[in-house]
Amino acid sequence: MIDRLTYKEKRATRDGFGAGMTLLGRRNKKVVALCADLAGSLKLGDFIKENPERYFQVGIAEANMMGIAAGLATSGMIPFTTTFANFSTGRVYDQIRQSIAYSHKNVKICASHAGLTLGEDGATHQILEDIGMMKMLPGMTVINPADYNQTKEATLAIAKHTGPVYLRFGRPSWPVFLPKGSFEIGKALLLNKGTDLTIVATGHMLWYAVEAAKELVKSGVSVELINIHTIKPLDEKAILRSVKKTGRIIVAEEHQRNGGLGESIAGLLGRKLPTPMAFVAVDDSFGESGQPEQLLKKYGLTPKAIIKAATKLMKK
Repeated sequence: MIDRLTYKEKRATRDGFGAGMTLLGRRNKKVVALCADLAGSLKLGDFIKENPERYFQVGIAEANMMGIAAGLATSGMIPFTTTFANFSTGRVYDQIRQSIAYSHKNVKICASHAGLTLGEDGATHQILEDIGMMKMLPGMTVINPADYNQTKEATLAIAKHTGPVYLRFGRPSWPVFLPKGSFEIGKALLLNKGTDLTIVATGHMLWYAVEAAKELVKSGVSVELINIHTIKPLDEKAILRSVKKTGRIIVAEEHQRNGGLGESIAGLLGRKLPTPMAFVAVDDSFGESGQPEQLLKKYGLTPKAIIKAATKLMKK
Protein backbone atom coordinates (compact mmCIF):
# COMPACT_ATOMS: atom_id res chain seq x y z
CA MET A 1 0.00 0.00 0.00
CA ILE A 2 2.76 2.42 0.92
CA ASP A 3 4.48 2.02 -2.47
CA ARG A 4 1.52 3.78 -4.07
CA LEU A 5 2.29 6.97 -2.15
CA THR A 6 4.30 8.90 -4.73
CA TYR A 7 4.10 12.36 -6.23
CA LYS A 8 4.31 14.01 -9.65
CA GLU A 9 4.32 17.62 -8.51
CA LYS A 10 5.02 19.89 -5.59
CA ARG A 11 2.60 22.58 -4.47
CA ALA A 12 2.47 24.59 -1.27
CA THR A 13 -0.21 23.75 1.24
CA ARG A 14 -1.13 27.45 1.26
CA ASP A 15 -2.05 27.04 -2.41
CA GLY A 16 -4.52 24.37 -1.35
CA PHE A 17 -6.03 26.84 1.10
CA GLY A 18 -6.37 29.45 -1.64
CA ALA A 19 -8.07 26.95 -3.94
CA GLY A 20 -10.45 25.96 -1.17
CA MET A 21 -11.33 29.58 -0.46
CA THR A 22 -12.10 30.19 -4.13
CA LEU A 23 -14.57 27.30 -4.10
CA LEU A 24 -16.11 28.43 -0.82
CA GLY A 25 -16.61 31.89 -2.25
CA ARG A 26 -18.75 30.38 -5.00
CA ARG A 27 -20.59 27.83 -2.86
CA ASN A 28 -21.32 29.56 0.44
CA LYS A 29 -22.38 33.21 0.54
CA LYS A 30 -21.90 33.33 4.30
CA VAL A 31 -18.14 32.83 3.99
CA VAL A 32 -16.13 36.04 4.37
CA ALA A 33 -12.36 36.50 4.39
CA LEU A 34 -10.34 38.85 6.57
CA CYS A 35 -6.64 39.48 6.07
CA ALA A 36 -3.88 41.37 7.89
CA ASP A 37 -2.11 42.76 4.82
CA LEU A 38 -0.96 39.38 3.47
CA ALA A 39 -3.56 38.46 0.84
CA GLY A 40 -0.91 37.44 -1.70
CA SER A 41 0.87 35.16 0.73
CA LEU A 42 -2.43 33.52 1.71
CA LYS A 43 -3.42 33.01 -1.97
CA LEU A 44 -6.69 34.92 -1.67
CA GLY A 45 -6.47 36.61 -5.08
CA ASP A 46 -9.30 34.71 -6.79
CA PHE A 47 -11.58 34.92 -3.75
CA ILE A 48 -11.11 38.69 -3.61
CA LYS A 49 -11.62 39.14 -7.35
CA GLU A 50 -14.87 37.17 -7.31
CA ASN A 51 -16.18 38.39 -3.93
CA PRO A 52 -14.87 41.91 -3.24
CA GLU A 53 -17.82 42.67 -0.97
CA ARG A 54 -16.94 39.69 1.26
CA TYR A 55 -13.29 40.56 1.76
CA PHE A 56 -12.02 42.77 4.57
CA GLN A 57 -8.45 44.08 4.54
CA VAL A 58 -7.75 45.15 8.14
CA GLY A 59 -4.08 46.05 7.69
CA ILE A 60 -1.38 45.06 10.15
CA ALA A 61 -3.87 44.92 13.01
CA GLU A 62 -4.28 41.25 13.79
CA ALA A 63 -5.91 41.72 17.19
CA ASN A 64 -8.54 43.95 15.62
CA MET A 65 -9.07 41.31 12.90
CA MET A 66 -9.99 38.71 15.52
CA GLY A 67 -12.48 41.06 17.13
CA ILE A 68 -14.08 41.88 13.78
CA ALA A 69 -14.29 38.16 12.97
CA ALA A 70 -16.05 37.48 16.26
CA GLY A 71 -18.57 40.20 15.44
CA LEU A 72 -19.18 38.85 11.94
CA ALA A 73 -19.75 35.39 13.39
CA THR A 74 -22.29 36.83 15.80
CA SER A 75 -24.18 38.22 12.82
CA GLY A 76 -24.35 34.79 11.17
CA MET A 77 -21.42 35.03 8.77
CA ILE A 78 -18.58 32.46 8.60
CA PRO A 79 -15.38 34.50 8.92
CA PHE A 80 -11.99 33.12 7.85
CA THR A 81 -9.12 35.14 9.34
CA THR A 82 -5.84 34.92 7.44
CA THR A 83 -2.25 35.82 8.21
CA PHE A 84 1.02 34.08 9.16
CA ALA A 85 0.80 31.47 11.92
CA ASN A 86 2.86 33.54 14.34
CA PHE A 87 0.53 36.51 13.96
CA SER A 88 -2.55 34.25 13.97
CA THR A 89 -1.76 32.89 17.43
CA GLY A 90 1.08 34.40 19.45
CA ARG A 91 0.27 38.03 18.71
CA VAL A 92 -3.48 37.66 19.29
CA TYR A 93 -3.88 34.91 21.86
CA ASP A 94 -5.84 37.06 24.29
CA GLN A 95 -8.34 38.11 21.60
CA ILE A 96 -8.80 34.50 20.45
CA ARG A 97 -9.30 33.26 23.99
CA GLN A 98 -11.70 35.99 25.09
CA SER A 99 -13.63 36.90 21.93
CA ILE A 100 -13.66 33.61 20.00
CA ALA A 101 -12.96 30.52 22.12
CA TYR A 102 -14.70 31.55 25.35
CA SER A 103 -17.94 32.38 23.55
CA HIS A 104 -17.50 29.54 21.02
CA LYS A 105 -17.73 31.83 18.00
CA ASN A 106 -17.85 30.23 14.55
CA VAL A 107 -14.51 31.72 13.43
CA LYS A 108 -11.96 29.91 11.26
CA ILE A 109 -8.41 30.99 12.12
CA CYS A 110 -6.34 30.15 9.04
CA ALA A 111 -2.59 30.33 9.51
CA SER A 112 0.07 30.09 6.82
CA HIS A 113 3.89 30.04 7.02
CA ALA A 114 3.92 27.78 10.10
CA GLY A 115 6.98 26.00 11.46
CA LEU A 116 10.60 25.87 10.37
CA THR A 117 9.64 25.64 6.69
CA LEU A 118 8.80 29.34 6.75
CA GLY A 119 12.51 29.47 6.04
CA GLU A 120 14.49 32.63 5.54
CA ASP A 121 12.25 34.91 7.64
CA GLY A 122 13.83 33.37 10.70
CA ALA A 123 12.99 32.58 14.32
CA THR A 124 10.75 35.59 14.96
CA HIS A 125 8.28 34.30 12.36
CA GLN A 126 8.81 30.52 12.63
CA ILE A 127 6.28 29.76 15.33
CA LEU A 128 6.72 26.26 16.72
CA GLU A 129 4.35 26.58 19.67
CA ASP A 130 1.05 27.33 17.94
CA ILE A 131 -0.47 23.85 18.04
CA GLY A 132 0.06 23.69 21.80
CA MET A 133 -1.39 27.16 22.32
CA MET A 134 -4.49 26.47 20.28
CA LYS A 135 -5.25 22.92 21.41
CA MET A 136 -5.39 24.06 25.05
CA LEU A 137 -8.32 26.37 24.32
CA PRO A 138 -11.59 24.63 25.23
CA GLY A 139 -13.73 23.86 22.20
CA MET A 140 -11.05 24.74 19.64
CA THR A 141 -10.63 22.31 16.73
CA VAL A 142 -6.99 22.13 15.54
CA ILE A 143 -6.09 20.91 12.05
CA ASN A 144 -2.68 20.47 10.41
CA PRO A 145 -2.98 19.05 6.86
CA ALA A 146 -0.13 17.38 5.01
CA ASP A 147 -0.32 18.41 1.34
CA TYR A 148 -2.16 20.57 -1.19
CA ASN A 149 -5.07 18.16 -1.64
CA GLN A 150 -5.66 17.66 2.07
CA THR A 151 -5.43 21.38 2.79
CA LYS A 152 -8.00 22.17 0.11
CA GLU A 153 -10.39 19.56 1.51
CA ALA A 154 -9.82 20.78 5.07
CA THR A 155 -10.63 24.35 4.04
CA LEU A 156 -13.94 23.21 2.57
CA ALA A 157 -14.73 21.01 5.58
CA ILE A 158 -14.23 23.63 8.28
CA ALA A 159 -16.82 25.91 6.65
CA LYS A 160 -19.42 23.23 7.43
CA HIS A 161 -18.16 22.73 10.98
CA THR A 162 -19.80 24.82 13.70
CA GLY A 163 -17.35 26.31 16.17
CA PRO A 164 -13.86 27.82 16.25
CA VAL A 165 -11.16 26.15 14.17
CA TYR A 166 -7.41 26.63 13.86
CA LEU A 167 -6.18 25.56 10.42
CA ARG A 168 -2.37 25.43 10.04
CA PHE A 169 -0.48 25.21 6.74
CA GLY A 170 2.82 26.17 5.15
CA ARG A 171 4.86 28.22 2.75
CA PRO A 172 7.12 25.92 0.66
CA SER A 173 6.35 23.76 -2.33
CA TRP A 174 5.78 20.24 -0.98
CA PRO A 175 4.97 16.83 -2.51
CA VAL A 176 1.31 16.36 -3.47
CA PHE A 177 0.75 12.68 -2.75
CA LEU A 178 -2.53 12.13 -0.93
CA PRO A 179 -5.58 11.11 -2.99
CA LYS A 180 -8.83 13.04 -2.95
CA GLY A 181 -11.05 12.13 -0.03
CA SER A 182 -8.12 12.06 2.41
CA PHE A 183 -9.68 14.36 4.97
CA GLU A 184 -12.44 14.11 7.53
CA ILE A 185 -12.39 16.23 10.68
CA GLY A 186 -11.37 14.12 13.67
CA LYS A 187 -10.68 10.91 11.73
CA ALA A 188 -7.15 9.53 11.34
CA LEU A 189 -5.97 8.42 7.90
CA LEU A 190 -4.45 4.92 7.78
CA LEU A 191 -1.85 4.85 5.00
CA ASN A 192 -0.19 1.50 5.65
CA LYS A 193 -0.99 -1.49 7.86
CA GLY A 194 1.72 -3.05 10.00
CA THR A 195 2.41 -5.04 13.14
CA ASP A 196 5.91 -4.06 14.37
CA LEU A 197 5.87 -0.27 14.66
CA THR A 198 3.38 2.61 14.47
CA ILE A 199 4.49 5.87 12.88
CA VAL A 200 2.16 8.84 13.31
CA ALA A 201 2.87 12.04 11.40
CA THR A 202 1.18 15.38 10.79
CA GLY A 203 1.68 18.29 8.39
CA HIS A 204 4.81 18.44 6.25
CA MET A 205 6.38 15.59 8.23
CA LEU A 206 3.94 13.09 6.78
CA TRP A 207 5.86 12.93 3.51
CA TYR A 208 9.11 12.35 5.39
CA ALA A 209 7.36 9.63 7.37
CA VAL A 210 6.30 7.99 4.09
CA GLU A 211 9.91 8.00 2.88
CA ALA A 212 11.14 6.59 6.19
CA ALA A 213 8.44 3.90 6.27
CA LYS A 214 9.38 2.72 2.78
CA GLU A 215 12.98 2.20 3.88
CA LEU A 216 11.95 0.45 7.07
CA VAL A 217 9.64 -1.90 5.18
CA LYS A 218 12.52 -2.77 2.84
CA SER A 219 14.59 -3.70 5.89
CA GLY A 220 11.89 -6.05 7.14
CA VAL A 221 9.99 -3.87 9.62
CA SER A 222 6.22 -4.06 9.38
CA VAL A 223 5.21 -0.40 9.68
CA GLU A 224 1.76 0.95 10.39
CA LEU A 225 1.66 4.54 9.09
CA ILE A 226 -1.04 6.92 10.29
CA ASN A 227 -1.72 10.52 9.35
CA ILE A 228 -3.19 12.58 12.17
CA HIS A 229 -4.32 15.77 10.45
CA THR A 230 -6.78 16.70 13.22
CA ILE A 231 -4.76 17.31 16.36
CA LYS A 232 -7.92 18.09 18.30
CA PRO A 233 -10.26 16.26 18.58
CA LEU A 234 -7.73 13.44 18.50
CA ASP A 235 -8.74 10.12 16.96
CA GLU A 236 -7.94 8.15 20.10
CA LYS A 237 -9.50 4.91 18.88
CA ALA A 238 -7.24 4.77 15.82
CA ILE A 239 -4.10 5.33 17.87
CA LEU A 240 -5.00 2.83 20.58
CA ARG A 241 -6.04 0.24 18.01
CA SER A 242 -2.66 0.55 16.28
CA VAL A 243 -0.36 0.47 19.31
CA LYS A 244 -2.20 -2.54 20.72
CA LYS A 245 -0.86 -4.38 17.64
CA THR A 246 2.61 -2.88 17.35
CA GLY A 247 3.61 -2.04 20.91
CA ARG A 248 5.74 0.92 19.75
CA ILE A 249 5.04 4.38 18.36
CA ILE A 250 6.92 7.30 16.81
CA VAL A 251 5.34 10.73 16.36
CA ALA A 252 6.80 13.13 13.77
CA GLU A 253 5.80 16.79 13.61
CA GLU A 254 7.14 20.21 12.60
CA HIS A 255 6.51 21.72 16.03
CA GLN A 256 8.00 21.85 19.49
CA ARG A 257 8.06 18.45 21.16
CA ASN A 258 6.50 20.14 24.18
CA GLY A 259 2.85 20.89 23.50
CA GLY A 260 2.48 19.24 20.12
CA LEU A 261 0.76 16.18 18.72
CA GLY A 262 3.29 13.87 20.35
CA GLU A 263 2.48 15.24 23.77
CA SER A 264 -1.25 14.67 23.17
CA ILE A 265 -0.59 11.07 22.18
CA ALA A 266 1.76 10.55 25.12
CA GLY A 267 -0.98 11.76 27.44
CA LEU A 268 -3.48 9.38 25.85
CA LEU A 269 -1.15 6.40 26.13
CA GLY A 270 -0.14 7.33 29.66
CA ARG A 271 -3.78 7.23 30.71
CA LYS A 272 -4.92 4.18 28.78
CA LEU A 273 -2.06 2.13 27.34
CA PRO A 274 1.55 2.90 28.36
CA THR A 275 3.70 2.23 25.29
CA PRO A 276 7.38 2.74 24.32
CA MET A 277 7.42 6.00 22.35
CA ALA A 278 9.79 8.28 20.42
CA PHE A 279 9.44 11.88 19.28
CA VAL A 280 10.76 13.45 16.09
CA ALA A 281 10.16 17.14 16.72
CA VAL A 282 11.96 20.36 17.60
CA ASP A 283 13.64 19.90 20.97
CA ASP A 284 12.98 23.05 23.03
CA SER A 285 14.59 25.46 20.58
CA PHE A 286 13.77 28.47 18.47
CA GLY A 287 14.48 28.31 14.74
CA GLU A 288 16.74 30.47 12.58
CA SER A 289 17.02 31.81 9.06
CA GLY A 290 17.70 29.29 6.31
CA GLN A 291 16.18 27.28 3.50
CA PRO A 292 13.38 24.95 4.61
CA GLU A 293 15.12 21.64 3.90
CA GLN A 294 18.35 22.88 5.51
CA LEU A 295 16.47 23.82 8.66
CA LEU A 296 14.57 20.55 8.83
CA LYS A 297 17.89 18.70 8.58
CA LYS A 298 19.60 20.83 11.23
CA TYR A 299 16.76 20.42 13.71
CA GLY A 300 16.45 16.67 13.18
CA LEU A 301 13.21 16.54 11.21
CA THR A 302 14.16 14.14 8.42
CA PRO A 303 13.42 10.62 7.16
CA LYS A 304 16.81 9.55 8.56
CA ALA A 305 15.82 10.84 12.00
CA ILE A 306 12.60 8.82 11.87
CA ILE A 307 14.52 5.69 10.81
CA LYS A 308 17.07 6.22 13.59
CA ALA A 309 14.29 6.57 16.16
CA ALA A 310 12.61 3.45 14.78
CA THR A 311 15.81 1.40 14.96
CA LYS A 312 16.30 2.36 18.58
CA LEU A 313 12.67 1.74 19.46
CA MET A 314 12.65 -1.69 17.82
CA LYS A 315 15.22 -2.84 20.38
CA LYS A 316 12.76 -2.25 23.22
